[in-house]
Amino acid sequence: MSSITDSEAAEQLVQSYNTLCAELSKRIVGQEDVIEQVFIAMVAGGHALLEGVPGLAKTLLVKSFADAIHLSFRRIQFTPDLMPADITGTEIIQEDAETGRRKLTFMEGPIFSQIILADEINRTPPKTQAALLEAMQERSVTIGRDTMDLPRPFFVLATQNPIEQEGTYPLPEAQKDRFLFLIKVDYPTRDDEREILDRTTGSVSHDIVPVLTGDDLMMMQTLSRRVPVPDYVTDFVLDIVRSTRTTEPNVSDYVKQMVSWGAGPRASQHLILASKVRALLRGRTHVTIDDIEALAIPVMRHRIVPTFHAEAEGVTVDHIVQHLLEQCARPHASRVM
Repeated sequence: MSSITDSEAAEQLVQSYNTLCAELSKRIVGQEDVIEQVFIAMVAGGHALLEGVPGLAKTLLVKSFADAIHLSFRRIQFTPDLMPADITGTEIIQEDAETGRRKLTFMEGPIFSQIILADEINRTPPKTQAALLEAMQERSVTIGRDTMDLPRPFFVLATQNPIEQEGTYPLPEAQKDRFLFLIKVDYPTRDDEREILDRTTGSVSHDIVPVLTGDDLMMMQTLSRRVPVPDYVTDFVLDIVRSTRTTEPNVSDYVKQMVSWGAGPRASQHLILASKVRALLRGRTHVTIDDIEALAIPVMRHRIVPTFHAEAEGVTVDHIVQHLLEQCARPHASRVM
């Protein structure tokens, strides 16, 4: 990385992303926005929560990402009987073959991988969900008196089904806040669904070739951190995020009616980090307000708690964020397509 300039590194990032998309397209039809947001989350050093009804290839998408990148991968199927030790690992008693003495040996759990697919994360009790908290935030796991670092880079890509809530455990707000994005996976278009039928009911299969390494991703993370953010863009981020808090002195009546709990500072941090990556993908070396507007909903939709009045009126968090984006003033000259 030191032998090339930042502009050359930015060009390589775009080329790598295009190559990655070409590999993913062997299995995934459409879903361009979802793929971009997962990639942005990874380059920004964050985690992503994918939400969609069954059959929309959420698990296949994450598995395909793992196949396209030289990283260790584990899938954890979250179930009601899953225990924290099933994720982090546990100490077992082993006998030394030479001395005959017994000793405690730590057996690593699936969390000691670089990409973790937390499948149907809302199917397991809160104590097991909480086992991911330290790993997601600190990139480490504490077992007894020992704290062990997880491999780098480390990403948690979780899935959940929004329509089947019986027997589920909604993620606590503190844990949802650890995810950079909440990505909604929607139904495919008619043409995309026809292509899915052709591929999945025929005999042709395509293997994905790894095109990126962990070192590549870590260099991209370092590069994205160096992308500058103009003051007016930072002010715009602060205006949006702070306008969701009912404790602010000049909060609107709309927010007072629709928002029970607003977004915290991590929303601002993640919005700027993600926007830096999006700017690079668009061939720019600075963040614009367009980047903020494009990513505000997936960054904030899981960090705002709507009121009962909002739910009764059918107003979703997406509607609330879109309303705030329209209300916040933006300099006309800042729009860059």
